[in-house]
Amino acid sequence: MNKLFTFLIGALLLCMACNTSQEADKAEIISLLRNQEKAWSNHDLEGFMQTYWKSDSLKFYGANGLTLGWQKTLEGYQKRYPTKDETGTLNFTIDDVTKIESNSYHVMGQYHLKRKAGDADGVFLIILRKIDGEWKIVADMSC
Repeated sequence: MNKLFTFLIGALLLCMACNTSQEADKAEIISLLRNQEKAWSNHDLEGFMQTYWKSDSLKFYGANGLTLGWQKTLEGYQKRYPTKDETGTLNFTIDDVTKIESNSYHVMGQYHLKRKAGDADGVFLIILRKIDGEWKIVADMSC
């Protein structure tokens, strides 16, 4: 009976630690997205892109199809949003943050742009992976 009690307490503590870890991961991910909002709203597209994996393997899927690579994704943003009038002010609505595996999450949400060039709204699904101790977007589908 004593061994069973010790096992159950250990399992409970492990579950509590896992939940705490997931909540910390989610909070960190949401903080990164809030930083992206600020960078975008300041027309700092390179700052916005700091949350993305700086790799040729980054995948961005949007209205213009699939873009591969960090630099090409940045260039696409720079082409489509050349001035503050086009970037405007960005706000995300985060609908879901779900753990995929130990070092990966997906986030589903909405984006809302208020801008002189005309407001824009849409949805996104991003996948983040912890790389070298930092959460990075490795795939983004926005429309």
